[in-house]
Amino acid sequence: MQGQDLFEYAVIRLVPKVEREEFMNVGVILYCAKQKYLKARIELDEQRFSVFCSNTDLEELRHHLNAFENICRGGKEGGPIGKLDMASRFRWLTATRSTVLQSSKVHPGFCADAEERLQQLYSQMVLLP
Repeated sequence: MQGQDLFEYAVIRLVPKVEREEFMNVGVILYCAKQKYLKARIELDEQRFSVFCSNTDLEELRHHLNAFENICRGGKEGGPIGKLDMASRFRWLTATRSTVLQSSKVHPGFCADAEERLQQLYSQMVLLP
């Protein structure tokens, strides 16, 4: 696999009623150490979500989804977690939790271009056909 770097990714899920274990994929987070790449691609389809769950505060939800992107970028906008190294930020974002926003298990793969692979995964896992 010459020219291919190991990457890890997880799907970001919106779980409005944790006890029902129903979820909607809203993004993908991808980490590639060799390419020094950590990024989340997130988009909330509000119309689709309103059919899925009508009693969630969308403004608060957007705020939490933005936090994923801010933590990936690092720096002070990501708060205390944003100051950690890239690998630690990825591990923190993909840690198992029982909240409205969760991530899938982490999956590995190989890629030549992390940005391109993130877009492919986002298209496959989040966008409707």
